[in-house]
Amino acid sequence: MANSRSGEPAERSALTVAVLALVLSLSLAASVACAAGEGGVTGLAPREAAVALAMPNFAALVKRYGPAVVNISVTREVTQMGIQLPPGISPGNPLAPFLARRVIGNREEVSLGSGFIVSADGIILTNRHVVGDANTVDVKLTDKREFKGKVIGSDPVSDVAVVRIDARNLPAVVTGDPAKIDVGDWVMAIGSPYGFANTVTQGIVSAKSRSLPGETYIPFIQTDVPINPGNSGGPLFDLNGRVVAINSMIYSKTGGYQGLSFAIPIDVALDVKDQLLKTGKVTRGRLGVAVQEVSQALVRSFGLATPDGALISAVEAGGPAAQAGLQAGDVVLAVNGNRVADSADLPGTIAKIKPGQPADLLVWRAGKGSHVAVTVGALDSAVAANTGEADAAPLGLALRVLNAREQRQLGVDHGLLIEGANGQAARAGLRSGDVVLSVNGTPVASIGALAGEIRGAHGPVALLVQRGGTRLYLPVDPG
Repeated sequence: MANSRSGEPAERSALTVAVLALVLSLSLAASVACAAGEGGVTGLAPREAAVALAMPNFAALVKRYGPAVVNISVTREVTQMGIQLPPGISPGNPLAPFLARRVIGNREEVSLGSGFIVSADGIILTNRHVVGDANTVDVKLTDKREFKGKVIGSDPVSDVAVVRIDARNLPAVVTGDPAKIDVGDWVMAIGSPYGFANTVTQGIVSAKSRSLPGETYIPFIQTDVPINPGNSGGPLFDLNGRVVAINSMIYSKTGGYQGLSFAIPIDVALDVKDQLLKTGKVTRGRLGVAVQEVSQALVRSFGLATPDGALISAVEAGGPAAQAGLQAGDVVLAVNGNRVADSADLPGTIAKIKPGQPADLLVWRAGKGSHVAVTVGALDSAVAANTGEADAAPLGLALRVLNAREQRQLGVDHGLLIEGANGQAARAGLRSGDVVLSVNGTPVASIGALAGEIRGAHGPVALLVQRGGTRLYLPVDPG
C-alpha cells in the first residue's frame, strides 16, 4: 500500500512547490534590494531592484541609430614582385632556378572599415587608417545605397578622417559627452568586422583616459566590446544612443580580439572634424616637454603628498616651456585649474588650448607649489607626423626619455631608454634596458630627434648604445 504522504494529490504538491518558490524569490529580491540600498540602487522595491540590475536590451538603439552606420571600402593598387619562367619550363625543371626572372606587377587590394554619419548632408567620421592615402572611397549604407565618398581630410595624430558623400536627408547619429560615462557603464558598437556589415557587439567601459605607447595626445576609452578588423572607424554608443567614441584599435597578441579595445573620445574627433572642414588641417597646443609618471617611489624625493601630476624629464631648448622657465624635475599639478592626475593628462590638456593662448600651470618645485604662465606653442598635424613628436617610436622600439636620476646613475646628460624592441630593432640586437645616446654621431635627447635623424639618414644608421657599463655601436637598417 502506498505511503499516504507520497500519495497526496498532484495539485497539492504543485501548490506547495509554487508557494516555496514564491517565498524564496521574494526573499532573494528583498536581499538584492537591501544590498543595493547600501551603496547603489537606493529606495527601490524588490521587483524594481531586480529590473534595475537586469541586462540592457540594445535592440531599440540598433533599430534607431543603426542606419547611420556605414561600410567603407578602399581599393588600392599594390605593387608586387613575382617569378616568371620561360614558356615550356615547369617549376620542377632543374634549370628553372637559373632561367626564372623577377617581374614586377600591380594588383588591386580592397580594405574594409566602418564609419558613421554625423550630419544629414553627408559628413562621415571614420579612422585615418581606414581610408589611408585614398582621395575617394566607396561608402555603403544599411539600405544598400552606395556612394563615392570624398576624403575631406585626415589627422595622423588622432587617427580621425572626414569623408563626404553627395546625399541629403541622411540618418545621422547623435553625439554624447564622453566625460559623462563611467567605468562599468554598458556600451555598444556597430561595425563591419571582417566585412560582416552592421554587426552589433556590446560590453562595458573598462577604463578612461588610457594612454597608449606612441599615442601621446589621445585619452583613449578602453572597453571589452568585441572589436575586430573592419570595426575600425565605427561608433561606440552609450545606453542613451549617443555616440561617445570611435572604435579605433585593439591590443592583441593574435591579431584578433582578446578583450582589450580602445576608442577615440567623440569630443576629440569632433574637434578634428571641425578644424578639417574649416581650415583643412588640425593644430594643437604644445609645451615642448617630455614627461613621465610620478611613481610612488618618487613622491618622497619630491616632497609630494600623492603621486599625482606630470614630471617633466626634459625641456626642449627654445620651446614654450623653456621660455616660461620650466625645468626638468618640475611636476605639473594643474593646468588652468584643472587637475593633472598623471603624465598622460598633460599633453592632451595642452593640446586643447589654442596656440598663442596663455596657460596657467600649477608647478611643484623644490618642495613648494607656484603658478607659471606659459604661452602655448603650436603642434601642427603634419609637423607632428614628420617629426615623430606624436608618432610611435621608430624601428619597432618602445622608448622613453631618461629621467634626471637615471642620467646621474649612468653619467650622461641625455638618452632614450629602450623599454621594448621589435622588428628591425630586435633583429639589429637592440634590447630592453639599452640606452640610445646618438644616431650617426648626433646626440638624441627625444624620440622626435631620434626619428628625425633616422629619416634624414636615408639609409642604414649607427646607433650608439649604452648597455650596462659598456658602450657599443649597432648598425640598423630602417628598411
